[in-house]
Amino acid sequence: MTGRNKITVVGAGNVGATAAHWIASKELADVVLVDIVEGTPQGKSLDLAQAAPIDGFDVKLVGANSYEETADSDIVIITAGLPRKPGMSRDDLLKTNADIVGKVTDEVAKHSPNAVLIIVSNPLDAMAQVAFKRSGFPKNRVLGMAGVLDSARMRCFIAEELNVSVENVTAFVLGGHGDTMVPLPRYSTVAGIPITELIEKDKLDAILKRTANGGAEIVGLLKTGSAYYAPSLGAVEMAEAILKDKKKILPCAVYLEGEYGVNNLFVGVPVKLGKNGVEQIIEISLTNEERAALHKSAGAVQELIDVLGI
Repeated sequence: MTGRNKITVVGAGNVGATAAHWIASKELADVVLVDIVEGTPQGKSLDLAQAAPIDGFDVKLVGANSYEETADSDIVIITAGLPRKPGMSRDDLLKTNADIVGKVTDEVAKHSPNAVLIIVSNPLDAMAQVAFKRSGFPKNRVLGMAGVLDSARMRCFIAEELNVSVENVTAFVLGGHGDTMVPLPRYSTVAGIPITELIEKDKLDAILKRTANGGAEIVGLLKTGSAYYAPSLGAVEMAEAILKDKKKILPCAVYLEGEYGVNNLFVGVPVKLGKNGVEQIIEISLTNEERAALHKSAGAVQELIDVLGI
């Protein structure tokens, strides 16, 4: 055994393979890339391993079609499932992906019973709920990556609008991942200054709308797939905060039991991430309008859960 951490990435498509790339380049952990397609995870892992001497990262990279190699992973990032194609709603993917994520979770839980699960498969919030129910893991060890991506998109658009460094911009997006997400301009800042002071309302509304449709915009442009650079890095940022016990506050889809008036549902809220996974759910005060939007978003997630009957 090496002394390094171990991350398994399930799904060697664009999101999974790119996640493996970010993990390796940050020298965060050894990586096991798993996929049902024979040769794909092995080939991509080998290619990435051959990049290591050029960039100088020392991590072990393994590709596999089964789960034996994944044993005792610290973190498992699940990207498996069918991607969205143009014109498809997230719900079209619902039952197929629930089946895939359920089977993956069974395998992962068996081989890495102490892992933290980070779900990236869509529809995100519902898939996190599937993994939570199937794994039997405590709620602090199952979370979904959506808010990090949605916030990053919003930050990107704000930085572009104001011509400032993305490092100066923080943005907060709550709620389910999709059209009902709840961007919070009041809590979004540039070097500590609320963006509501810096961007006029119509321009800000356009940014919020573009954020909510961020995934669909990229699907429409690519035509044959969906976003992968930013989503994969979002999951890796979460993994890094956990492995390094950073106590970093990030918006993640987590299981709520009364927080924000939402019960027994995965919804995106700000959480503190550290070595135990989700270490704190941070409740911020919302206006009536924001709370109503969050509850509408939770309602959209609940509908998917009802369809799945979980």
